Order: sequence, then structure tokens, then C-alpha cells
Amino acid sequence: RYQTAPCPDARSRPAQARFSPDVAGHDHTGGPEISQFWLNKGIQTILREITMKNTALILLFLSSCGAAYAEDSVPAHPHIRVETTQGTFVLELEGRRAPLTVRNFLSLVDSGHYDGTIFQRVIPDFMIQGGGYTPDLKARKSANRIPNESGNGLSNTYGTIAMARTSDPHSASAQFFVNIADNTRLDPSPGSWGYTVFGYVIEGMEVVDKIAASQTGPAGKFRKDVPIVPVVIKKVSRVVYDD
Repeated sequence: RYQTAPCPDARSRPAQARFSPDVAGHDHTGGPEISQFWLNKGIQTILREITMKNTALILLFLSSCGAAYAEDSVPAHPHIRVETTQGTFVLELEGRRAPLTVRNFLSLVDSGHYDGTIFQRVIPDFMIQGGGYTPDLKARKSANRIPNESGNGLSNTYGTIAMARTSDPHSASAQFFVNIADNTRLDPSPGSWGYTVFGYVIEGMEVVDKIAASQTGPAGKFRKDVPIVPVVIKKVSRVVYDD
């Protein structure tokens, strides 16, 4: 599915559905006895809830272990140069605040995944999104899926970079977007996952704003928001400074 930040027209996010045991209501006003059927259903419900809670704890534990490992295996604040047909901008990533996301992003940078992709979704006063399609709108996919790290304290404000995803909060893979407005509605809230911010534009924000001003329209399978003149990401690379 097409990874994306939410549509800017949907200003409020729907509350995330909570687990609800699939047990029909039952009126016991006829007497204190409970049939064996409903007793069994109650036991099944309890066991199901225990299983889900244990699964959630296991996932939380594994995620924590992965984050701890990633913190030791990625730089704290790596700089990334993004060269496009509209100019160049530089990112600083937050390797301590979003270690799993940054590790994945650096792996894609080093493998050349982003080279030759485009910004395929551009919405003024919202964001520019890229990293998943070539100029002929063929998908360039990554098999990686990243646990959601949106609760890291970083907000979707102007000039930040975040991971795009589907409605599944843990589906972020390769596509990213740069916020060109304060989009704090994309941050997590009680009962709802947010979009993981993992860095900032530290140089060339005027280039990002220029890309955001691109004339757009429908193209390929997309009904709107595709730049008419493709904005190609020519190369993404780590910035290496002399000692």
C-alpha cells in the first residue's frame, strides 16, 4: 500500500480502535445460575485477554532490546546530504531519540536506495514526501518495517523529517516526509500513534520550501499532489567532516 502522511484535510485523527472481547451481552435477571456456555465464553475471554497482554509485553520487551542495541550501533547525530534537482539540503538525525528509525534510514542511505527516487507527494503548507518512487512512478520498496518511535518527544514541526506509513502504526519502511508547517496533529496522543520524527533540516530549508511550491497534479495511480516536473532525489549520502 501507498505509504503516506495523513491527508491535511483530515484535521483530526480518528481514535485508534481498542481491543474489545467479542462476547455478546447476557441478561442474568432470570436467576443467579450461569449456563456452562456463558461460563466457557467468559473463561475464553479472560484467556484471550491474558494472551494479548502477554504478547504486548513481549513486543514491548523486544522493541526495548532493539532500541538499546540500535542506540549503541548508530551515531548520535549523523548529518545527511540530500541532493535534488531543485537544490541541496542537509539533515541532522536524532540517533538517540529514534535509534531504530535512524539505523534503518542510514542503511537505506548507504545502500543507495534513495538515489534516483522522487518527491512524489507535495502539499503546500503541509509537507513534501519522497523516497519510494522513481520518476516513472514505479515503486521502489524496502522489506524493512520499523517499530513506531513517535513517542520520543520530537514533534512534527516546521523543518523536521518524519517517516511516512500506512494506517498500520508500525508499517514505516523507506518513505519519509519533511514538514513545511507545524503539523503537531501528527504527533502521538492518548490512544493514537503518531508519525515518527527522527531529525531536522539544518541547511537548505529554502530548497525544501522551493520543492513545496512545485506545481502539482494527477499522475499514474495518484489522483493529485504529484509535481508536474519531477523533483528527483539525485543522491543521499552521509556528510563526512575532516578531523
